[in-house]
Amino acid sequence: MVTDSRVALPFDGRRLLRKRDMPAGPDALFQREGPLVLEIGFGDGRFLVELERLHPEWNLLGVEISLASVSRAFRRMHREGIEHVRLYRGHGRMVVRDFLKPDSLRRIYVNFPDPWPRRNQVSYRLLQPAFFRMAANRLAPGGDLLLTTDHAEYFAFARESARASGVMSEALGEPPPETLRTKYALKWQEEDRPIYHVVFTPTDNPPPPERATQSQPMQHALLDGDLSAVRSFSKHVRQFDGGTVIVLEAYRSLTDDGVTFEVVVEEADLRQELLVKAWEKEDGVFVGLQPFGDPMGTRGCREAVHAVTDVLTGYGLTVRQAWI
Repeated sequence: MVTDSRVALPFDGRRLLRKRDMPAGPDALFQREGPLVLEIGFGDGRFLVELERLHPEWNLLGVEISLASVSRAFRRMHREGIEHVRLYRGHGRMVVRDFLKPDSLRRIYVNFPDPWPRRNQVSYRLLQPAFFRMAANRLAPGGDLLLTTDHAEYFAFARESARASGVMSEALGEPPPETLRTKYALKWQEEDRPIYHVVFTPTDNPPPPERATQSQPMQHALLDGDLSAVRSFSKHVRQFDGGTVIVLEAYRSLTDDGVTFEVVVEEADLRQELLVKAWEKEDGVFVGLQPFGDPMGTRGCREAVHAVTDVLTGYGLTVRQAWI
């Protein structure tokens, strides 16, 4: 799924988190101790606002893939003076797997998730057996995962996935009143749709999941040749184990002889938009990742530098040294 990265989004370190903030841990992110509660797919943020008012002692972390939704929720938090909510744009699976520690969560809310209804979209659904096993490891004793949805088939799918995980029990019931005041809940109630609710509780503590986005040192390469050879550009795709790199465009600098490449990396529920620059130095052409966009130093960053190096060798440059 491609999201629009052109939405203007102001930064406020108290409420809006960057990738490099996430490994710090909840106490550092909230500057206080308290039960950590996660909502995956927070939409316009009104549910998180209500949760803070109902449970001011909770530290609330919201994760959402849509940049437009993050922007709307951020403005809502700022407008209403919400202090104990932190927002992060990204995939819920990645946050649970790569950033949270075992026994760190009091609760996970999943309200009206995208059901991905087509047969070829089932793998995109959040509530798979593997996710339930990750959640069981991250939930503290007494913690739970609450699902509320209007989609009967996805509801059945989630329940079956929980059973298949071997680490969750379930309790059917009515959704909490605050869940029914969210944007989509109000819409579905106006259309008289049935709404389904279940609470999943861990029955076992499985081993921690293997992190997929292990940080790595930033990579670079040194080439021999002349960047003036880069006179045209065609999109370049590089596949690697666990992801894809797409070199979308090349731009010449107005201030030096460098060429900057716009790159998108998809890996393990993480999508990064990167800039990789090649510029001439006394000892050759240097290729390296730029800090723009707050890149997370994963294998995908290394592969992005590798992909740009491949592009340049296609123009006749040769690799002298490569730390990739």
